[in-house]
Amino acid sequence: MLEWVVLIGAALVIALLIKTFLFQAFFIPSESMVPTLKVGDRVLVNKLAYDYGDVDRGDVVVFKAPPEASSGGIEDLVKRVIGLPGDTVEARDDGAVYVNGRRLDESYLPRGTTTSNLPPTKVPAGHIFVMGDNRGASRDSRFFGPVEESAIVGRVFVKIWPPASVRLF
Repeated sequence: MLEWVVLIGAALVIALLIKTFLFQAFFIPSESMVPTLKVGDRVLVNKLAYDYGDVDRGDVVVFKAPPEASSGGIEDLVKRVIGLPGDTVEARDDGAVYVNGRRLDESYLPRGTTTSNLPPTKVPAGHIFVMGDNRGASRDSRFFGPVEESAIVGRVFVKIWPPASVRLF
């Protein structure tokens, strides 16, 4: 009996350490990242990704919701990195996103997706500009501004649920 108690206790401690410092699972509660992530999907986030590397444009990240974005008890948001520190991000009349004057290749978006409500915005040092892939149904940096890099929880690296659509990012 003592062996079982020690074994279960050790497993719980290891699980807690992994969740705290390495990986964490997140549930997708909204349609803001459709078609990449759908409501009910679950993803794993690498919490060490940016301790040893830089944030890259196109990364899908989880970050602490800024006060302007918090609603319904949601503490963390999942969005795609569009702009990096020092970038100027804007949507033009053609509905495309431009970063530093160059059209952004957004092959992850469905054909015909347009982006609006994005005047030229300079991303301050220590911040990133994020947007959901479902541009019409995403409250993102167009609404609450650039996000502090220190608010990033980690980088999404695998979708684990539903099993039929497991994939790496």
